[in-house]
Parts: sequence; structure tokens; C-alpha cells
Amino acid sequence: MSTEILLPKIGFSMNEGTIAEWMVADGAEVAAGQPLYSLESEKSVQEIEAPVSGTLRIIKQAGDSYPVGTVIGEIA
Repeated sequence: MSTEILLPKIGFSMNEGTIAEWMVADGAEVAAGQPLYSLESEKSVQEIEAPVSGTLRIIKQAGDSYPVGTVIGEIA
């Protein structure tokens, strides 16, 4: 079973965010708590950690903006 990685809401008024950088390559193994990507919003840049351990599949590429709640990847 895979776990979807959703673009989180990190501020009260945040409606979308930009994936500044994936810190793990597509197809690589990740550990829960490991920095997965950096998320840029209007006011800050934050590192987002992997929620579970497994193999990362990137769905949405870095450099683009996406609405909060968008599935940007999966960990299987």
C-alpha cells in the first residue's frame, strides 16, 4: 500500500505553494522523518519530511506551483 504525499497548508492563508526542490531522487528509498522536499510559500521556505519509509515516486516536478492538497508524490 502506498502513501500519498499531499502539498500541505503551512499558513492560514496559504492556497498554493511551489516545490522549490526535491531532496530525494525519484525511485530512491526514504526513511520516515527524512527531509523530502522544500516548499516555498508567500512568506517562507520549509523542508517537508517523509511521513513514512519506502520508495519515492515523484508525480509533480520542482519549480511549479500547485494548490494545497495536490498529490505531488507517493511512497510505497
